[in-house]
Amino acid sequence: MKYVFGPIPSRRLGLSLGVDLTPFKTCSLNCIYCECGSTTCQTIKQKTFFNPDLILGEIKETLKIYPNLDYITFSGSGEPTLYKKIDYLIKKIKEITNVPIALLTNGTLLTNAKVRKQLLTVDLISPSLDSARQSSFKAIDRPHPKLKVSKIIQGLIKFRKEFKGQMWLEIFFVKNINDSSEEVQALINAVKKINPDRIQLNTIDRPPAIKSAQPLNKKELTLILKKFQMNNIKNIEIIKTFKKKKSSLITNNQKLKEKIIALIKRRPETAEHLALALTIKSKELKTLFEQLEKKKIIKTIISNKKIFYALKEK
Repeated sequence: MKYVFGPIPSRRLGLSLGVDLTPFKTCSLNCIYCECGSTTCQTIKQKTFFNPDLILGEIKETLKIYPNLDYITFSGSGEPTLYKKIDYLIKKIKEITNVPIALLTNGTLLTNAKVRKQLLTVDLISPSLDSARQSSFKAIDRPHPKLKVSKIIQGLIKFRKEFKGQMWLEIFFVKNINDSSEEVQALINAVKKINPDRIQLNTIDRPPAIKSAQPLNKKELTLILKKFQMNNIKNIEIIKTFKKKKSSLITNNQKLKEKIIALIKRRPETAEHLALALTIKSKELKTLFEQLEKKKIIKTIISNKKIFYALKEK
């Protein structure tokens, strides 16, 4: 599969089929914490990168195997709203399945009324807002030169008023950049104006694009959570790891290897997360890792005391 990946167990969305709408690392931001690495094509212009019917064909094929998904999710290795025909895809997906559609976005293109209109029929949108101040926005998200965080916040406010579905706002914290009292208060003020259905606090979990970027610990995130709650902001949570009962659905080793490669091609993954995604036992996965490492296809990365698996650079 070229355009879809998974399904994978998402910490936020349950069993989710990912749909990649842009070439690798085409984005309007170049976030220092991004698990996909640094942006190679930074743009704010929409483009039809791939034939939408080819994407739709892969979704149809996957639905035959996995009909009971929690979500079909536009995410992947770039910014989905840069895809010019995203509204066409949304319409066509809704014609073939009742599985709800989720969109993970950095929210930067919601300043555009045309883009906001394209997205009105998704079931759930999860935009990110890592800062409400331009200086820290530039430090953590390294945006396209034309982007201003004040305008992005206004775009989120307008979309919330127009949108009938669920909006879950994600705030990603990086130590010593957007976690000070002043930064948190600015975010609280912005969140009150946006009025999302849910706020989800996150921090670095996988190897970041910039190695010096450091996560907040549980205590630090909990203190920030309490500050939001003290400002009468409800429906806020720290994202926890998704857990799902394991079962053996895939037995063919070659197919398993292909699945592993497809998943870690987009971002590094832990053995635990891959085992959940592939619904297999850890012992089976260990054997496959050994075979792939012997062939020099994958490598290990240690980050925040966790072992991740990634594709080896050619």
